[in-house]
Amino acid sequence: MGRTLGDTMTTHYDVPASLLLPSLASKLSEMEAINRPEWSDDVKTGSNRERPPVQDDWWEMRCAAILRKVARLGPIGVKHLADEFGGPRNRNVKPNRAKSGSRHIIRTALIQLENAGLVEKSLVKSIENVYGENVEITRGRKLTSEGQKFLDNCSHSVRKEANENNIGLDKY
Repeated sequence: MGRTLGDTMTTHYDVPASLLLPSLASKLSEMEAINRPEWSDDVKTGSNRERPPVQDDWWEMRCAAILRKVARLGPIGVKHLADEFGGPRNRNVKPNRAKSGSRHIIRTALIQLENAGLVEKSLVKSIENVYGENVEITRGRKLTSEGQKFLDNCSHSVRKEANENNIGLDKY
């Protein structure tokens, strides 16, 4: 008995990011927890960029990309996510060097994704500091079961288009 498209659930590993991210962004824009901050029109996405983004839905696209990277690489922290969204810094006649992306954008997006219930902090332990306050030590953020379900549903919705565009993808 052969497996068909309806037999298996599609995950975010099975579809290309170029098809998955717009679908995720459109569904994230419908959530009330994900909204563009007022400062987002004037901010660059990293020190290696010259101008702010020009897309109308760049905030939702960035949140979708962060959600996908947390699912693939999690538990992952803000610094490592900033490295993922960085790029080459133009140093004029000197060779380019790698620069990180904006950690403020990533931190704000992660807080919104946490409020939506899609990601959560991966708690290692809770300790008491010298001031008597409890401090949580975390490994970063990881996907929740609700976030996994959200990603899988979005992946399954674009699976047919992915199979049509990429010949041979349907065997996976």
